[in-house]
Amino acid sequence: MEYGSEKILPYNDEEQKSVQVERMFDSIAGKYDLLNRTLSLGIDLYWRRQGINYLKPFAPDTILDIATGTGDLAISMYRTLKPSHIMGADLSEGMMAVGREKVEKAGYSGKITFEQQDCTALTYADNSFDAVTAAFGVRNFENIAQGIAEMYRVLKPGGHIMILELSSPERFPMKQLYTIYSKTVIPYIGKLFSKEKNAYTYLPASIKVVPQGKVMEELLRSQGFKHAKAKTFTFGICSLYTGTK
Repeated sequence: MEYGSEKILPYNDEEQKSVQVERMFDSIAGKYDLLNRTLSLGIDLYWRRQGINYLKPFAPDTILDIATGTGDLAISMYRTLKPSHIMGADLSEGMMAVGREKVEKAGYSGKITFEQQDCTALTYADNSFDAVTAAFGVRNFENIAQGIAEMYRVLKPGGHIMILELSSPERFPMKQLYTIYSKTVIPYIGKLFSKEKNAYTYLPASIKVVPQGKVMEELLRSQGFKHAKAKTFTFGICSLYTGTK
């Protein structure tokens, strides 16, 4: 099977995954940040800091944040790295509308901008960005290998990729506890906050389609990245993947 070609879909087997993902995130955009903090117990903020710390020594001047959502990573990156510009790209206009409000409130308008993009078919020119990032969005790609290939294409030679993604713990007892949490607690809390029950069944299930650990390292290398590395946090719940063009 091709890397990342397995599909778990939010609604049905007839529509393209990208169409369904866009609709799903548009429907939950207003409550996404609150739910994200609640479901991760706020630990996602720590994970993002670790990803940003990886980029610090390289001082990227232009950054493309793929699957930017409501702009959490983009805003945090700007505060720490102070690049000249961050472009946030996402399928969901609903999520980016929330992101634009957050950016304006933070006083970063013009420094962080948003654009609707299919992350597996980006419209940017080759060799455009010093860093390309993605936080918890790779699992939503129509085709993960193609998405990684596009990240490589638009990255400048010598530039860096930084991917944060949820992963499945492999050791007892965290493996068993996380399975219970993702299958029961996440959908239950999601229903309390949102009428979109499909989203909070799909989101934990979608973790299964993402290559993990050594498999993701190999995928990055197969798309041309050098120095591909994987690192896990919080007993394996989150993984950081990095590489250089």
